[in-house]
Amino acid sequence: MDRLHKEELVKGLQEKLSTAKVVIATDYKGLDVAAVSDLRRKLKEAGVEYQVVKNTLLRRVAEDNQMALMADCFVGPSAIAYSFDDPVAPAKVLTEFAKENDNLEIKAGVMDNQLMDLAAIKALSNLPSKEVLLGRLLSVMNGVPTAFVRVLNAVPQGFVNVLGALKDQRAEA
Repeated sequence: MDRLHKEELVKGLQEKLSTAKVVIATDYKGLDVAAVSDLRRKLKEAGVEYQVVKNTLLRRVAEDNQMALMADCFVGPSAIAYSFDDPVAPAKVLTEFAKENDNLEIKAGVMDNQLMDLAAIKALSNLPSKEVLLGRLLSVMNGVPTAFVRVLNAVPQGFVNVLGALKDQRAEA
């Protein structure tokens, strides 16, 4: 790879990673071509980009963005997965794939200028999807007015019950 091509690659990665919501570094050593192709397919279906890059180029890319926090992780074969929309998607796909394939090692990740270790990435993968969280929020927002209407309805209903009891009491007397 000539120098011009490397500079273009670094510049392109810097632009992409500056807008990425999450970046996760992996070690793919020991995976065969079929397994890597399967991983790429699963990541692509989830809207995640996965790229194998030389460590020296990754260190250059990490100089000017949030990836500087995980520059120490760029040893051995390295690949990065990054997402622009859903920060949970790459964590979910990579942790599920790592359970099935022991050769995939998740090194570290960065999200919102915070370094994430393997435990944090696994915790991120356990979060529900964006659609589920939005559905829960909608049900909570819908529950507040419903409860308010029930409270407002209980006041006249209680008044009617008191009047009915008074009527019954006077009818007996």
